[in-house]
Amino acid sequence: MKKLVKQQNLTPQQIVAELDKYIISQDEAKRSVAIALRNRWRRMNADEEIRDEILPNNILLIGPTGVGKTEISRRLARLAEAPFIKVEASKFTEVGYVGRDVESMIRDLTDISINMVKTEMQDRVQDKAKKIVEKRILDILIPPVQDSEEEPGTGFQSNDEFNPDNASDQELNKRTREKFRKKLQNGELEDREIEIEIQSNKAPMMQVFGPQGGMDEMGINLQDMIGNMSGKDNTSKRHVTIEEAREILLDEEAEKLIDHDAAVEEALARVQKQGIVFIDEIDKVATDSSNGKSGGGGSDVSRQGVQRDMLPIIEGSTVKTKHGMVQTDHILFIGSGAFHVSKPSDMIPELQGRMPIRVELNSLTESDFFDILTQPKNALTKQYQAMLASEGVEIEFTEGAIKEIAAIAAQVNQAVENIGARRLHTILSSLLDELLFAVPDDINSGKVTIDKEYVNKQLNDLVKDKDLSHYIL
Repeated sequence: MKKLVKQQNLTPQQIVAELDKYIISQDEAKRSVAIALRNRWRRMNADEEIRDEILPNNILLIGPTGVGKTEISRRLARLAEAPFIKVEASKFTEVGYVGRDVESMIRDLTDISINMVKTEMQDRVQDKAKKIVEKRILDILIPPVQDSEEEPGTGFQSNDEFNPDNASDQELNKRTREKFRKKLQNGELEDREIEIEIQSNKAPMMQVFGPQGGMDEMGINLQDMIGNMSGKDNTSKRHVTIEEAREILLDEEAEKLIDHDAAVEEALARVQKQGIVFIDEIDKVATDSSNGKSGGGGSDVSRQGVQRDMLPIIEGSTVKTKHGMVQTDHILFIGSGAFHVSKPSDMIPELQGRMPIRVELNSLTESDFFDILTQPKNALTKQYQAMLASEGVEIEFTEGAIKEIAAIAAQVNQAVENIGARRLHTILSSLLDELLFAVPDDINSGKVTIDKEYVNKQLNDLVKDKDLSHYIL
């Protein structure tokens, strides 16, 4: 797995620097995940005798909603190019109840890894696939002439008017195909409509639910079984432009060129050595020992039972998937929860022991909101600027406007409910509602400046009316 080592070759400080581009504050959490990621590289390069004995230090992130717990984990997975899945602990049920069993998180992670590896393999065969697609389109436009078996009246007529040098039908066909090949390569025929035959992935839709959540939870692909039994031709015909045909056929041909067995083998290895599972709302399955109530407020399903079902997966076990067996010993598990009602110590001791790294994330301040709106590469202000720029309108946020937005976000979070940075989404949506509606009908070009006065004009009424802001902001 040479690629595996290359992907995780970032040092902890380099990982933190990359996370800083997208996530404001939460330095302790970024340090912890950076060390966890680097430790994977260290394990892969350790002596073979002890390599399998080195287990990941799973992490428990503690903090209110909207402070960056999920984003840290998601960005970490992107840096490592690792299979990543986010699941909500409250969606799982104890064995014996109708619902999703905890092993489904590993099956879903495996599916994600399969798609990831296949996409990478398809990218590597793009050039070869493009040549095959070009030939398929050319065959539709100018079908090749069959040697000596051409029926009378078909093909190209070898008369002096259209064929002055009296070339054979095959030679004339070859010249015409070459002419059309150049037109295809130059993009001169993109709008021409053709009929293509493509593989159809349609299969009868059926869901079977049982005590463990259905056939899909047991790793059985029911649609494939039905499709194979039907014995029907899985091709269909479509009328599309050549431009559309290129895209459709390119995916189909690239899929044919990859080695599916090798893809599955690599994907399974990647899940086992690089996989990251982010378990959100883990506090909802912890029992509040102070009053005996469940953190999730439900009494029908044993939250402690869900924890006990999770334990072997996090400790290290083998899960059966439709692609093969997956060992979870070296998958990195990151738990996350607000822990407003329950405490981390309310989780069963065995599960606590499997998440030894605990990091408490801080609530976001007004200063943090200002930084979030200005510093990250994907800041909300930059996203709105990019969207309106596509319509020829340039918007500029003054420093005073951004400070006012940050102040309002902090104020509303304190007065209504603290939802962290997610508050900025609702505030900016309300702030720019009038402008977004006016473009492009009333405003189709030019520059629009968003200053402090504009912010106050658009948002003051909402902020003052706490009953209204409770529903709108």
